[in-house]
Amino acid sequence: MSPKIQLSDHFTYGRLLRFTLPSIGMMIFTSIYGVVDGFFVSNFAGKTAFTAANLVWPVLMILATIGFMFGTGGSALVAKTLGERDRAKADRWFSLLVYTAFGLGILFSLLGIWTIRPLARLLGAEGQVLEDAVVYARIILLALPFNILQFLFQSFFVTAEKPQLGLAVTVCAGVTNMVLDALLVIGLPQPYKLAGAAIATALSQTVGGGIPLLYFFRKNDSLLHLGRTRFEGKALWKACTNGSSEFMSNVSMNVVGMLYNLQLLRYAGEDGVAAYGVMMYVSLIFAAVFIGYSIGTAPVVGFHFGAQNHPELRSLRQKSLWLTGLFGILMILAAEVLAVPLSRLFVGYDEGLMDLTVSGFRIFGLSFLPMGYAIFCSGFFTALNDGLTSALVSFLRTMVFQIAAVLILPALWGIDGIWWSILVAETMAVVLSALFLIAKRRRYRY
Repeated sequence: MSPKIQLSDHFTYGRLLRFTLPSIGMMIFTSIYGVVDGFFVSNFAGKTAFTAANLVWPVLMILATIGFMFGTGGSALVAKTLGERDRAKADRWFSLLVYTAFGLGILFSLLGIWTIRPLARLLGAEGQVLEDAVVYARIILLALPFNILQFLFQSFFVTAEKPQLGLAVTVCAGVTNMVLDALLVIGLPQPYKLAGAAIATALSQTVGGGIPLLYFFRKNDSLLHLGRTRFEGKALWKACTNGSSEFMSNVSMNVVGMLYNLQLLRYAGEDGVAAYGVMMYVSLIFAAVFIGYSIGTAPVVGFHFGAQNHPELRSLRQKSLWLTGLFGILMILAAEVLAVPLSRLFVGYDEGLMDLTVSGFRIFGLSFLPMGYAIFCSGFFTALNDGLTSALVSFLRTMVFQIAAVLILPALWGIDGIWWSILVAETMAVVLSALFLIAKRRRYRY
């Protein structure tokens, strides 16, 4: 049995892959059970229900994305504190972040349940699509506090040197979702199939957030423990600014998703939204590799930054750039090969919709290489506790580059312009990220 990898170690390529693999697996599996959810809704509840779920999903993710902010920003802060050899402060801040995130989850759940109908109508839902969207969203919003914790703990399991446990919890949540999807979506009569899918998702999120909560409250052999804390505004503010890039990235990504849906309704109707839904489900799996790698490396970077180990920081940056490029190339090839079978899996019952999905996905898939570099660079600056730079990269990447592209390119190339817009935006984000990496090299000595 290979020895346990610690944050303080020197990381070779092999050690880096071994340490980040559970985080990558965790994010991939999270995405896969979301894909399975979409598969059951599309094939058993129908195209209208699938469209309704896709229209309202960005709203649900925006509310849950606070978990990413507290998770990535807070783990960077806590990892730096661990590097400074202050375990008591690390536990105190960890506890503060968990309790605050859960409390905000309760508040956002209530607000979301109250406002979801006008929001869904604003996004273009009407008739049966509107009614389906409201039912689906309200059920999932009941589990929002635990969904927020699920995202938060995905980062903190790595900081606690327990990435394998984080993967195991994610697998438990995913299996819960898949089994309940099969039982409820297939087993319930037609009017209740979409509600069954929402119940399956809500219960899986409760598992994903509840198990880690129990684990960290109990006595354990990880680096982190939940216990007594006190309000420390400075620590909360630092965690929020550190994680503002991930918060901004996820919020803006879902805002852009709403804009994509509006443009697709205009250029291709309900079929366009359904095709984009397939691409979003599948692209989550591909992007999960980059997000998981970023989550896995962030505590290592934060620890060595806190310990002022600059040679190791340089080594981590160089190795990560090479690995990100390799992952991106493999994903582009996979996207081209799998475009037809994956499209058939979701919408094979409609030939026209399948053709639209395949052609769009083959263009969309080219964005995976630049996407990987943009995600890593943003996460790298978060780990260095430079939330401002990370947030700037994320904001320009999504709210500026993607919105500009999706508004301008369809006017030139029609619906193909919508698929090309993501590649154009990600490429611009990579150029910006490279400039920041060069400009900040002397300051952080990486």
